[in-house]
Amino acid sequence: MRLDKFLKVSRLIKRRTVANEACDSARVCVNGKTAKPSHDVKLGDILTISFGSKQVTIRVLDLKETTKKSEAIGMYEIISEGNM
Repeated sequence: MRLDKFLKVSRLIKRRTVANEACDSARVCVNGKTAKPSHDVKLGDILTISFGSKQVTIRVLDLKETTKKSEAIGMYEIISEGNM
């Protein structure tokens, strides 16, 4: 699954265009490397996302094409969350 689509479907980022912009401006890393929106996300990948001064690190647990809001939280596990 594409990185930008995973971020949108998992509801980490609300819109796919915003997810694209975050990837293009090097605010999203996959397994420690800066990733483009088209990067292929796999189960077990570690994503680090920077939101302004906040940084969230998650592990990918599930890949779904579509999901309900209540099920989206099950797509990832938060490893760390805090200020940069």
